[in-house]
Amino acid sequence: MRQRAINLRRLLNPRHIAFVGGADAEFSARQCAALFDGPVWGVNPKRDSLGGLPCYQSVGDLPEAPDAVFLATPRSAATAVVRQLNAMGAGGVACFTAGYGELGESGQRAERELLAAAGDLALIGPNCYGFINYTNGATLWPFGSGRQRCEKGIALIMQSGMLPANLTMNDRSVPIAYVISAGNQVSLAIEDYIDALAEDPAVTAMGLYIEGIKDIKKFAAASLKALQASKPIVVLKAGRSALGSSLTVSHTGSLAGTDEAFQALFDQLGIVRVDAPVALIETLKFLSVSGAPKGRRLAAFTCSGGEATIVADYCQKVGLCLPQPSAKAYKKLSELLPDIATVSNPLDYTTPLWGDRKTMPKVFKTLMDDGYDAAMVVQDFPPPHIHEDNTHYRNDAISFIDAANAVGIPAAVCSDLPENIDRESREIMIARGVTPLQGLDSGLEALALACEYGHRLRQLRQNPASASFTSIDTPAADSDSQLLDEWQGKARIKAAGIDVPDGVLCSSDEVVSAADKLGYPVVVKLVSNELPHKSDAGAVRLGLADSSAVARAVSEIKVSVAQARPDLVIDQFMVETMVEGVIGELLVGINTDPQFGQIMVIAGGGIWVELMQDSATLLLPTSRERVHAALQGLKSIALFQGYRGKPECDMDAIVETILAIAGFAEDSRHRLLEMDINPLMVSEKRVIAADVMIRETCK
Repeated sequence: MRQRAINLRRLLNPRHIAFVGGADAEFSARQCAALFDGPVWGVNPKRDSLGGLPCYQSVGDLPEAPDAVFLATPRSAATAVVRQLNAMGAGGVACFTAGYGELGESGQRAERELLAAAGDLALIGPNCYGFINYTNGATLWPFGSGRQRCEKGIALIMQSGMLPANLTMNDRSVPIAYVISAGNQVSLAIEDYIDALAEDPAVTAMGLYIEGIKDIKKFAAASLKALQASKPIVVLKAGRSALGSSLTVSHTGSLAGTDEAFQALFDQLGIVRVDAPVALIETLKFLSVSGAPKGRRLAAFTCSGGEATIVADYCQKVGLCLPQPSAKAYKKLSELLPDIATVSNPLDYTTPLWGDRKTMPKVFKTLMDDGYDAAMVVQDFPPPHIHEDNTHYRNDAISFIDAANAVGIPAAVCSDLPENIDRESREIMIARGVTPLQGLDSGLEALALACEYGHRLRQLRQNPASASFTSIDTPAADSDSQLLDEWQGKARIKAAGIDVPDGVLCSSDEVVSAADKLGYPVVVKLVSNELPHKSDAGAVRLGLADSSAVARAVSEIKVSVAQARPDLVIDQFMVETMVEGVIGELLVGINTDPQFGQIMVIAGGGIWVELMQDSATLLLPTSRERVHAALQGLKSIALFQGYRGKPECDMDAIVETILAIAGFAEDSRHRLLEMDINPLMVSEKRVIAADVMIRETCK
């Protein structure tokens, strides 16, 4: 594996390149030869030349073992070529050849043969478009590369061919250093490219398109490496639906689907997630050109009241803060601005000052000096058929750029419409370290996401352990399993320090006397490991105030359960003291995943969990900070914070209980398959597990 990693670096930054194949290789070879300074060779036994290059009969005839090879032969010949390249000590292969795993079992066999033949070669694909290194012109790519060489920029690493090809065509002046199409990932995967490019000084940020991850632990390690190197990762992950999640007997199974686990992983690793290609490109552009803001405080400027209102509304939507000017800034701005201007943030500086290179730098800097984390001006640049001279527009942009650079905060010039910043203006901004954001909605979203990354990066630097990830090994999902009954489950968690109601296990004849001893009011439940959801079968009675109510409850439970489950043996009951003074309820569940290990779901309890889908997902092990943040993100958190005059709950006690549940799960990792505590009842002084379901392996 170490040699393969070394060869990957050879492949991505080659000294010489060979193109093996026919028409697809010919176009790629011709394109590469025009951009790459080193030797470019063709290989085809039936040709004298390939793309205008001298053509060798076989890879064995090449002057030396190539660092990089673009392979575009039929599948029947590909494995032999790869085996020969491995034997002669080549660096790596971008395997354009298709017809592998995407075709089913026969293709999968061919993939295994290809992998065995590759040995230590760095193999991209198969069934991929290859890669482009814009810093040295290495272009192993079957389409037009669309760009000239550059010194530094983003890296696009994608489980797709056409998407990265389309992104290279963008008219947004995004600096791109690398494009990699991962293909079938037989040998190298997304995580290998992240690991390699985290060390490359030419890479400023990485943009991923992923459908899945081969090795979660390796992906996490590589992503943390990039985070520590201050190289942001922005991901477009396909599949926000619950596809891939398992159907289980607990609520947790329906909430902690695969996508929620991915989101929890991204949050933990400081990875920014977007939903669309435009958001991906604009966010990467801002992070690459301007850098990550330290916080969410934005100074915004427009020369239109309508734009100022739109900016204010959208900032609230995406979570950007618009603190109003201080008294000092207000006084100075009032002196600088015309009477028709209103001093505020966003600041509408109005058209009388439009293009004023004397006053506008002072206006911009006065507000920015108030201690903002980022700045933005809304500016559209008309095309020549509308205004031949756009001096006023550029003057405002340059005044803004000078002020932002003087203050030293990340900044952007953002147009209302994507097409309203011309290439020349964009290049002027980028050369001065300010990002041209194209489209007000996507621009403000990119700013907000960049701020989120800056926040996570700051957390990492303050507490390096906060971004760690260690997947807990768990039993196989298809292990033979058994459900514990509620009495057994509560005994387990009580031993781990989790508060449960006082209770007695007894036969139906003993329920009344047990209730008398506990003291009223009480709860009566049927106990059976074959009835995980007792309420659905009418097997629970709450708030029983005296012995007659208890006797009646036992009779009613027997009738209800006999109707719902006539096959069930009714022989054990549990009597518990009624939990009183409940302010709110939570659900805390644990599920296991073969990739992610143990997954914790924290949700609003009772009807909130299903009606409102009010939940947060964490990966175990977790931390006090993550649990607290998850609770604060719940819609139902207001219930626990003195809502409508109710007492305020002890949030520290809630966090401690959830951490104890997490600790119990981790200690039980070799047998625990899932656990569901619902409800976790919260009063002013106590946090009590009122019901628990545990499923574990039979071993």
